[in-house]
Order: sequence, then structure tokens, then C-alpha cells
Amino acid sequence: MYDFVIIGAGSAGCVLAHRLSEDPSCRVLLLEAGPRDWHPFIHMPAGLAKLVGQKGVNWNYDTAPEPHLDGRRLWWPRGKVLGGSSSINAMCYIRGVPGDYDDWAEAGAEGWDWASVLPYFKRSERNSRGADALHGGDGPLHVSDLRYTNPLSSAFLQAGEQAGFALTADFNGPRQEGFGFYQVTQKDGARCSSAVAYLNPARDRQNLDIVTGALVRRILLENGRAVGVAYARSGHEVTVRCEREVLVSGGAINSPQLLMLSGIGPADHLREHGITVRHDLPAVGRNLQDHLDICTLQHSTQRVTYDRTSELKTAFDYFLRGHRGPGTSNIAEGGAFVRSALAPDERADIQLHFVPAMLDDHGRNRLAGDGYTLHACFLRPRSRGEVTLASADPRADARIQANYLGDPDGFDMKMMVECAKLSRELFAQKAFDAYRGAPIHPARTNLSDAELMDFIRAKAETVYHPIGTCRMGSDDGAVVDTELRVQGLQGLRVVDASVMPRLIGGNTNAPTIMIAERASDLIRGRVPLSSATPVVPQAAPHPALTA
Repeated sequence: MYDFVIIGAGSAGCVLAHRLSEDPSCRVLLLEAGPRDWHPFIHMPAGLAKLVGQKGVNWNYDTAPEPHLDGRRLWWPRGKVLGGSSSINAMCYIRGVPGDYDDWAEAGAEGWDWASVLPYFKRSERNSRGADALHGGDGPLHVSDLRYTNPLSSAFLQAGEQAGFALTADFNGPRQEGFGFYQVTQKDGARCSSAVAYLNPARDRQNLDIVTGALVRRILLENGRAVGVAYARSGHEVTVRCEREVLVSGGAINSPQLLMLSGIGPADHLREHGITVRHDLPAVGRNLQDHLDICTLQHSTQRVTYDRTSELKTAFDYFLRGHRGPGTSNIAEGGAFVRSALAPDERADIQLHFVPAMLDDHGRNRLAGDGYTLHACFLRPRSRGEVTLASADPRADARIQANYLGDPDGFDMKMMVECAKLSRELFAQKAFDAYRGAPIHPARTNLSDAELMDFIRAKAETVYHPIGTCRMGSDDGAVVDTELRVQGLQGLRVVDASVMPRLIGGNTNAPTIMIAERASDLIRGRVPLSSATPVVPQAAPHPALTA
């Protein structure tokens, strides 16, 4: 018998396990379908390139055919390991901007405005630059400057300046907009996943049990209350019960899938799969959002890219010389937030990730030679998709229909064209003159808007930020309320990126950790942290970062 059962040891689940087990009177069980995070490529930051095809740490999802992307099935990697996607991502630490969270509150997510969430970002963070009004200095999650950057990443920042954009030293500071190097979730040059940050310090607590290789099959419900779970491990089904709450932290795909497998979801859809309806909740699986990304690739005339980096030397420098050299790189070293001419307000609406290597099809298609890549995504897409069941078998993948570019007015496609044009403009700057070879994708630099649209339909991919399928809100169409309790049931919450009502302006890992930090206080009945005088970043001059 446990007080709490947490399903999923990803970015949110590890936070919950740490915070709830701080109370020695609570007995906590953490269940993870994947293995322990033992693989050395998880902990060496540049090893993420090798994790792309690594079996056993990735759910390796594919979407259904996407009707607005030439019917392609897009690959969606998600972490299946302790730490979840924080163990396989590019470690970019981004929060978004105050307006993102104020939008949540205005949409009915009371208590999740900027003033309410900032204290939890700060509580989670241990920034290597120290604490200030916007950053924490003693939290579990280490946030650091990159130890090593490629000269091409500096050229990218110079190109941004030459194109008329400002530099910014901190995307999470007083001014998000501009070009700069990403800060990363690393400690002493090693990945600081949520498992490293939160689970490792709590691992030896007597009141915390961690079970890996445990695929949860269903949540047990009695008289409208969650009372436990049934999970499969080593070919056997195990049933555990809990006295207080079941906490679902499977992410934007697995969380709605598990609710539906447990009889919680759209009644007609559940009946189609022969699942007994325990609680009709039509919004489960809907409101799926993700950042669609277009990559522009260029050959390099100089052999400075990571395409030619010696793997043996990189590993030697990293493991035997105290975490130094290219092994500490997150690969996507430089980035930018840009406000396009189509932006409806003062917020940046395009994000860039620069990679000093050729990255085609998530790195799965290895190209000959040397090159560099610029990712560009529209930050606030209007298209909405859904996650549904493909089968009543818990071992089967859910059906993911992202519905990219499916907004009726076509605004998302207009913005993706802006992304592609900006990428080409940056690659044409003088800073790249010493490196610029032939274009790869697209193969010509003078494409018309119609040709750019064809290019986007043929090549755009996810940049790994799915959210929204168990939306938080105060209306009947929400899945969870503002304390993340599943509507109409007791003893059951969802705590992960699936509760986000809307995409934030940036990467989603840091906000997911924040959600779990705040949820832990709500679950424990503690008064939420608050910022009496909320600090709002201003679009004011900021110390420039030397490229």
C-alpha cells in the first residue's frame, strides 16, 4: 500500500517523486516503462546524436499520415528511460515569456500566470551564473553555460547581427528576443536530466520505491476514485493500491492513452475499442499542439563541423579529461528568438536552433561531407491535433494525428514560409562567407513562396514539443482542473506537459519541470509560492554576448 503512485519517471515524474518523498510519512511508488539511465551516451551531452537510433530508451513513435505534409508519417522520439525526454533532448533551458503564462490564466488556468509560476522556475533552478530576480541559484536542476562551442556557432551569432538583429546574453532574462548561445541543463559538463537532478538525491529514501520496466496497463477505479494501478513487468501483471492519489506523468501521448485504456475519455471512442466506459470525458486526447520545424542545410567548405569530429577523441576528452571538449556540446549551441512582421503582439514568434553539422531527418539520414543546419519553428501554431487509441492493447502505440498546418486560415503555413526565408537570409550573411558551400535543403536559394511551401510539406518535422492533450482549465471542456485533478474523479491527477493549455514560446522541458514543482505543493496541501512583486522581463537593452 502506497500513499502515492506516480506513473512515468520523466521530466515531471522525477520531480514529483523527489518532492513527495521529502515527507517521510508518505510512501511513494514511481513506475517507469523504460530502463535505468545507465547508458553513457545519455550523460555525455554530445551523445544525444548517438541516442537517435538507440533502442531501449525511446518510444520511437510515428504520427498517422499528415494530410498537409504530403501524407508523411513523422517520427516522434520520446524518452523511454529514467528522466524521460530530459535524458535524450538537446538540453536547451528555455521558459517562454510572461505573456505565455498570462495567456494560460486568461484561458481559465487560474494560478498559472507569470507571477504564480516564476517562483517555481526559480525553486527548480541552480544557475551557474547565480541567483537574481529571474533565476534560482540553489535548486536541484543545474543550468549552465556551454563549456565548448563550435566556431560555426559564433558565425551564426555574427550573421544575426549582420542581418540587423540584437544579441542577448540570456533567453530567460530581461530580454528573450535576439541571438545568443543557449544555456543548458548540465552539471560540470554532463547532462543534468530530471533523473539526475531530482531522482538521484532521493534514490536512497526508505519511503520511495522505483520500479523500471513497468508498463502500466490501467488505472484502478472504485466508486469514482482512483485506488491503484495494474502494470506489467517481466511477463507478469502486478497490482498496487494507493491511499491518496494516482499521479499520471506519461507525457502528451502516454497520459491520454492511459486514461482512455482505463475507461476515462470519449465514451463512443472507448466503446469502439471494447473498453468499458468508467468516466465519459470527451476532451481527453484533444488539443494536441506541437512546434513544426523546418531545417535549412548548407555545405561547409571547411572541415570544422561535427560531421567530421573524431568520436574516439571526443570520448577520450570527455571521459578522461574531466568533461571537456566537443563531448560537452549540446550540438544545438546557438539560437535566436525573432519577432516576424506577422507577429500579433510584442512576443517573438520564431525560434531558431543552429547546428554545426548536417541534420537531415533528425540525423537519421547521414549525408556525405561537411555542413551546417538551421532549425526554424513558428512558436504559437493555430493547428490542433489529437491522440486517440489504435488498440485496446496497452502495448500498442497510440494514434497521433498532429494535424500540422491544418488551421483553416493557413496562417501556420505563412509563418513556416517566414521561417524558411529567415533561415536563407541568415545563411547569406557575410559571417558565413568563409564556410559557405552549395545549398543542400532546399537545393536552390531563389525559391518562390509556392516552392517554399512545397519544400515545407516535403521536409518539415517536429522539434519535439508536444503538449496539451489533457488540457488544464476551469471549463467543462478541460480534462483537469487548475489543481491538475481529473475532472469528475477523485484521487487522480495528471502532471506533465499534456496539461498545458497552449504552447509556450520555446522549448517545453523547463516548463514541464515547473508544472511538477508547483503540483507537488498542491498535492501536499502547501500554500503555493508566490511572487509578491512579479518580475516581468522588459524589452530593454541588455549586455550583449560576444560572439
